Amino acid sequence: MELKTVRLEIPENGNIIFGQSHFIKTVEDLYEAIVNTVPQMKFGLAFCEASGACLIRCDGNDEALKALAVKNAAAVAAGHTFVICLQNGYPINLLARIKDVPEVVGLFCATANTVEAVIAETELGRGVLGVIDGEKPKGVEGPADVEWRLSLLRKIGYKR
Repeated sequence: MELKTVRLEIPENGNIIFGQSHFIKTVEDLYEAIVNTVPQMKFGLAFCEASGACLIRCDGNDEALKALAVKNAAAVAAGHTFVICLQNGYPINLLARIKDVPEVVGLFCATANTVEAVIAETELGRGVLGVIDGEKPKGVEGPADVEWRLSLLRKIGYKR
């Protein structure tokens, strides 16, 4: 077995959602989940088939984000994984709905940070062991940091 990391590309002023599912219908159901939850969101999604033709299946409403999702999926190249690249919205607006999609097994991350997928490769194929999402902590927040966090949440509409 060989272990490696694959850096995923984040869209400019955007985020990615990286997960695993189990069926070719994933592309259609994720597409519907996104457009029915946040219609103004721009996105591209790609899904790696794990059997049959073993193609990267893709869809979206933005060609550049669709191409980036395919590029990320091809770099990971692990069966039954999917990547959603998005702009004009945040993962928090979609995560509950994506988790409700019957094919979705789990999520590895939803982030705007630099992120690497940790990949194991055998003669059978590739699997994702997890992700490295952002940097390690530099300390513990103090009162000024708490104030900044709460102010940010108010500014973006998640706190009163």
